[in-house]
Order: sequence, then C-alpha cells, then structure tokens
Amino acid sequence: MRVIIAGVPGAGKTSIMNEVAKKTNHQIVNYGTVMLEIAKEKGLVEHRDEIRKLPIVMQKELQREAARKIGEMKDIIVDTHLTIKTPSGYFPGLPIWVLNEIKPDLIVVVEANPHEIIRRRKADTTRQRDFETQDDIREHLDANRYAAFTCSVLTGAPVMILTNRDGMLEQSVERFMEAFK
Repeated sequence: MRVIIAGVPGAGKTSIMNEVAKKTNHQIVNYGTVMLEIAKEKGLVEHRDEIRKLPIVMQKELQREAARKIGEMKDIIVDTHLTIKTPSGYFPGLPIWVLNEIKPDLIVVVEANPHEIIRRRKADTTRQRDFETQDDIREHLDANRYAAFTCSVLTGAPVMILTNRDGMLEQSVERFMEAFK
C-alpha cells in the first residue's frame, strides 16, 4: 500500500508518523528530506526551509527527482505537503508528475485548529518558519483540502481528513491505522 499523509506545518503529521512507525512495517519517507538531500548534493540549500524560497523551476526539478526516488519504493507512507506557501503563492506539493510516480492508494490530510498550530510552531525550535496568523493558517488548510480532493480525482485514491487536536495524538494514530488496514 502507498499512503500520502500531508498537512500544514504544525498540524502534527510528523508526530502521528512517529507513532505509526511503531505499528507498521511500511517504510515512512519524508518527501522534504528526500528533496533536501538532493538540494544539498547540488549545493542549493543548507536547510529545509530554504527550499521553498528557491526559484519555482528549481523546486519543480527537486520535486521530480524526489518523486522518481520515492516512486521506486514499495509499501510506503509518504510524509509531505499538499501545498507549500512560497513568495510566489501556493506551490503544489503533489503535482501530476509526483502523483504519477508515487501512485497513492490513500491520501490523509492532517489538520488542527489554527491556534494549536501557531502554538506548536512556536514550540518547534528546529525549524525557521515565517510567522502566520490564524487567518493565514485557515487559508492554507483550505488550500490543502482543495489540493487533496484534486489529487483524489486524478488518482482515484480516497481522502481522509484527520483532525489532530492537542492531547489527542493516540486517537489520531488509531484513526489513521484503521483507514490504513
């Protein structure tokens, strides 16, 4: 099975994946990490948050290369983003060329309340994120939903909306695992 799990930064998808990793034999692949490795090899960036500020043409090429690598893997859960907020606007995290390589069987959209996302982002000192208001985050959540259903239409993969509320991580993991069966 090939699953894509996506959400805005701070929604909790990586926290969910850390728990899911303990319960499945599927390989968990972070799309951004694959892109980062390729970008570092090319000398384009030093850290992940610089990727979204590269020219769009470079981002697309990194996406294509990462999609080819990931597409060769079997039984995977891909931790990624449906949309990436760039200086040029929302950039699709799963354009058709990525979907054609990965061929997902299920798309999971992880969401949380915007105020929870802001709090989580502030607590995460490992990243260099731009500040966003609750309205900005709501807009990004909406963009992700639109993108998820577009991906569903293109691939035939069902979409699960998974709300990851504070203090409810185990319930989110259980719901993911039920859909994963």
